[in-house]
Amino acid sequence: MRDLVEIGMGRTARRAYDLDDVEIVPSRRTRSSAVVSTAWQIDAYRFDIPLVTHPTDAVVSPETAVEVGKLGGLGVLNAEGLWARHANAEQALLRLVDAAKDADRTALVRTLQELHSAPVQPELLAEAIRRVRESGVTVAARVSPQRAAELTPHLIAAGVEILVVQGTIISAEHVAHDDADPLDLKDFIGGLDVPVIAGGVSDYRTAMHLMRTGAAGVIVGHGYTPGVTSTDRVLGIGVPMATAIIDAAAARRDYLDETGGRYVHVLADGGITSSGDIAKAIACGADATVVGAPLAAASEAPGHGLYWTAAAAHPNLPRSRVAAGPDVEVDLKTLLFGPSADAEGAVNLFGALRRAMAKTGYSDLKEFQRVGLSVRR
Repeated sequence: MRDLVEIGMGRTARRAYDLDDVEIVPSRRTRSSAVVSTAWQIDAYRFDIPLVTHPTDAVVSPETAVEVGKLGGLGVLNAEGLWARHANAEQALLRLVDAAKDADRTALVRTLQELHSAPVQPELLAEAIRRVRESGVTVAARVSPQRAAELTPHLIAAGVEILVVQGTIISAEHVAHDDADPLDLKDFIGGLDVPVIAGGVSDYRTAMHLMRTGAAGVIVGHGYTPGVTSTDRVLGIGVPMATAIIDAAAARRDYLDETGGRYVHVLADGGITSSGDIAKAIACGADATVVGAPLAAASEAPGHGLYWTAAAAHPNLPRSRVAAGPDVEVDLKTLLFGPSADAEGAVNLFGALRRAMAKTGYSDLKEFQRVGLSVRR
């Protein structure tokens, strides 16, 4: 039974839990981390680690997308980001670095808004995707629901293999304008020959609706990062991630039964700031994690140590700050696999996941989703 609490006369609310509220419980068995597998597969694409990058220019350039792919994860380019708008995106990012010297905390967001006021140019988008495709790694790109119909043909023609349709909050049917036809994801996905990952969602019902559109994966959460995203302050909307992931995993199970075997992957995007958060997201039922801010610590990150989400560049209602990333700097390979001299879970993100699985006796990610959990409060 759902845990409901009375918050006033005649009004109840559901009690929900964030990743910080839950802990993984060891089992009676342990094993060597050398015999643990962190691999997962979506559609025909297999990855060695459950890493999908948050689609922000702060951490994903064509070059870092290639490097993430070579290291076993999936790098997702923002098809509405700076590489699609500026011939010299690196120079545009240096403008942001210069703006970071300004004491005015809104200067960075204003700079991002200005940079994103340039139109998306399909030829620049195609060039960025070509740089990834020619490396041989899986090519993925993100579009917003508002521009999915417009940009997807260009992305498919350029060679995108996995399409991510992501907004702060998404539904199976997105209404763009009162006088325009809505984006019906079921029809949209049904007309594509590539797998689609869609999100973010925060509840069982919306997750189930997205699964019924034919999506190969559903993103849970809206990329919440403490000190960076401000959706809760701006819109009053928050996602307690542990509960949201578990609810989406329940929808995945019921949809599997409903369809007689169609499995839809659950990707956790929010509240992930350390290796322990990655482990807890998988333990709650996620198949993979969408990691953003922790990757800003990589020396290869195009944001030069700054981090933001795509919502920072919204022209009239930004919902993300531009903030400093983790206070460490290592190369991307070390960040993901160590060795680490950091005791806070900021480095060796996926080596730590392997160790958590080994310490609790589980050999692969699907098994680890059954690990015991406890609640702090």
